[in-house]
Amino acid sequence: MEQAQRVAIVTGAARGLGAGYAQALAQAGYAVTVTDLRDCAATRESIAAAGGRVLALHTDVTRAADTRAMAEATVAEFGRIDVLVNNAGAFSNLTNSRFEKIREEEWDLAFAVNVKGPWQCAKAVVPHMRAAGGGSIVNISSMASVFGRPFFLHYGASKGAVIGLTRALARELGRDNIRVNAIAPVMTDTPGMRETVGEHFAELAEATLKNQCLRKTLEVSDQVGTVLYLAGDMSRFVTGQTLMVDGGTVFL
Repeated sequence: MEQAQRVAIVTGAARGLGAGYAQALAQAGYAVTVTDLRDCAATRESIAAAGGRVLALHTDVTRAADTRAMAEATVAEFGRIDVLVNNAGAFSNLTNSRFEKIREEEWDLAFAVNVKGPWQCAKAVVPHMRAAGGGSIVNISSMASVFGRPFFLHYGASKGAVIGLTRALARELGRDNIRVNAIAPVMTDTPGMRETVGEHFAELAEATLKNQCLRKTLEVSDQVGTVLYLAGDMSRFVTGQTLMVDGGTVFL
C-alpha cells in the first residue's frame, strides 16, 4: 500500500526563513501550506514551479478563527497534517531600545505573535495530527532568548517563552505521538533582519561573529536541514529539545 504524502504547514512563509523552510519541505516531498499576513504568492509559485503541491493562505496566527481555518483548509486540500512549523513572528516591526523605553503596544505585539501565535496554531492542528497518528511541531525560537541580547528585551523574552511552550507541549502531547521541538538560530541574513538593523547590518554581523565558533553569518540555507530533521522520521525519538543553530555561540 502506497504511503500517503506527508503534509506540512509553515507560518510566516512569504519570505526569508519561512519561505526557505517551505521550499525545503516541498523539495523533500511534503505537500505544503504556506501562510502569512503578507502575500505568499512568490513562495507558492516557486514551489509549484518545481512540481510541488502547495496551498497559500492569508493567516493571522493571533486569531483562533484564522488558525482553525488554516488547519481546515489544509485538510480539505491535502487530507491530513503531519508537520507544523511555527515560524511567523514579530521581529522587523519591533524597535531596538532600552528596556524602559519599550512601548507597551510593542511588548504586547511580541507576545501576541511570538507566543500566542504558536499556541493558537498548535490548538488548530493537533486534532488533525492525532487523527493521522502523530506529527511534529517545530517552533522557531531565537539564540537571543538564551544569550540575553540587550536592547531587544520584548523579542528575547517572547522567544524564551517559546522554549517553555515547547517543553510543556512535548510533555503533554507525547502520548499522542506528537513531537514538539524548537530551533534557536543566531542572527540570520534575511530581509526582515536587514529591515530591522538597516545600515548597521554589517556592524552587527561582525559583532555577532565574534561570539561564534564558526565564523560565518547564518543564511537561510544553513537552517533548513535542522527543520527537515525535526520534521521527519530521523528525529522520531527527539522531543522537547531546543537546537541551537548559532555557529557555536551558546552550548546547552
